[in-house]
Amino acid sequence: MTTTARATVQHDDERVRVTRWDFEPGTSTGPHVHQYDYVVVPLTDGTIRILAPGGAEATSELSAGESYARPAGAEHEVVNAGDAPLAFVEIELKAPVAHASAPAAS
Repeated sequence: MTTTARATVQHDDERVRVTRWDFEPGTSTGPHVHQYDYVVVPLTDGTIRILAPGGAEATSELSAGESYARPAGAEHEVVNAGDAPLAFVEIELKAPVAHASAPAAS
């Protein structure tokens, strides 16, 4: 298996990182561990195979626009198991947002 999925960082600051992932059939992210909670927004329909340490595997169907979230600490490799290109946006939540208090009503 080749680890040639293309990662394009679209935004990166102290609070959030947004990365677009583009996969040709059979390509992979390579093994990695998520440091932050994250949200995935599929841009295309497709099938992914998730490879976990120790050899466990799972298959998941992605539907364009149907997001999902996972906590930090996930350790895996994601492979495009379909026969068409696949793309999703991954949004990593680095730090909570500190909001100023709303002004009191007069």
